[in-house]
Amino acid sequence: MASPPDPDFGRLLGALSRALETRELPFMVIGGQAVLVHGQPRLTQDIDVTLGVEPDRLGSVLEICKDLDLDPLPEEVESFVTETFVLPALHPGTRIRVDFVFSTTPYERQAIQRAVPIRIGGSEVPFATAEDLILHKLFAGRPRDLEDVLGVIRRQTENLDWMYLDRWAREFAAVPGREGMVEELQRLKDEA
Repeated sequence: MASPPDPDFGRLLGALSRALETRELPFMVIGGQAVLVHGQPRLTQDIDVTLGVEPDRLGSVLEICKDLDLDPLPEEVESFVTETFVLPALHPGTRIRVDFVFSTTPYERQAIQRAVPIRIGGSEVPFATAEDLILHKLFAGRPRDLEDVLGVIRRQTENLDWMYLDRWAREFAAVPGREGMVEELQRLKDEA
């Protein structure tokens, strides 16, 4: 497994991991940084962190933002987080954006428990497994996400737990707008 190549990302990820652990906030890194670990290298300018907590822990996350010099981006932080379950923030020194995603679904809790620790910035940083990264990207379904899925499958195909992927793709296919996840997973598997 590779680690994020940019030292600014590494330092920020390490500091972020320590701050989240200190406040006992379960989490995992998803998105482009996890793609660097499991898939094809690509340029990414942000860090996406899934938190295994409800938005009522926003105060703790705002403390972390203050400690790490992260500026929350919404003008009305509480209402934005209540509506979207996301807190976007920006590190002004590096221009790295950090998106904190609040989630306590059974799937997310399990995915956080399955996360793979990788030593970065002096800390063990939990990254989504390749399977959970694929599921997150399939659920989002944007063209860039599907390209990422293809890259992860190509790089990890021999190691992937296809039964796990199929099971959760079928579960998520019950969500309106995500009915085609099983077929999309199969198409990308065949293409890889």
